[in-house]
Amino acid sequence: MGIASTANAYPGMQAAAKQTTESTLERINILPQPFPIALVDFTNTVGQPINFEQYKGKVVVVNIWATWCPPCVRELPALNRLDKTLDAEHFALIPISIDAEAVDVVKPFLESLELSTFNSYFDPQQELRDVFPLDTIPATFILNEQGELVAYVRSFVNWDDKNVISFLDQFRSSTVKVQ
Repeated sequence: MGIASTANAYPGMQAAAKQTTESTLERINILPQPFPIALVDFTNTVGQPINFEQYKGKVVVVNIWATWCPPCVRELPALNRLDKTLDAEHFALIPISIDAEAVDVVKPFLESLELSTFNSYFDPQQELRDVFPLDTIPATFILNEQGELVAYVRSFVNWDDKNVISFLDQFRSSTVKVQ
């Protein structure tokens, strides 16, 4: 399901994949400079439209997933644990299901995994393809506090990695060192 889109042309997206090492965090590609993204709506559990504008001021971890994707499902428990450890004042985890049946399928699926408190959002028509390439999932896109894309990975990541918080912290403005 290759989707032709300008979303495949982010600076640095063509970089070669890194060698597998101990930490899956090394799979995350950091862009050479922040890339502005369009505001495209997705929905919450009650169908209300949301976009990334409301998360400005926070580093946002956007995880695109689906119930039919085994590596996506493998990430969910670790994402749930990550969400509980993130400082909500500075970070937001936004998991977005691209399942066509949205909440009707996802809610019982999460309950079957004993993740009933895991807060997923939805993009059943895959409108976010105008912003992010959705041809490979799981995919995670990291936005800085200004809402710009600063890093991405189109693969499974072990979000239980002990270095994940310090990795995400590098995208906070207050932690950027001016020389």
